[in-house]
Amino acid sequence: MVKPVIEIEVVYAAVDRQVLGTVSVAEGTTVRAAVLASGIADEFPELNLAECPLGIFGKVVPDPNSRVIQAGERIEIYRPLLADPKEVRRLRAAKAAEAKARNL
Repeated sequence: MVKPVIEIEVVYAAVDRQVLGTVSVAEGTTVRAAVLASGIADEFPELNLAECPLGIFGKVVPDPNSRVIQAGERIEIYRPLLADPKEVRRLRAAKAAEAKARNL
């Protein structure tokens, strides 16, 4: 028996450009398998699609290898962070405190 086909979107935003594509996959396809089938690796060979974090509509999917994609969902491929946001805030606060101490 042939599984029904559903349409989903896959999106990736690199530093210099972004790609949004519609992909047809068999019903029951996992999030990771859908991304691998999308062909986005051809456009961004530097991506490690087997391990990169994935999300659906802005929410990280904890286990994309087992989460089944639903029709109409948008899978987002996330880039690694260049700097930890908590560390950046901590450094900014320390710099502000240092500047305030110098002005007293």
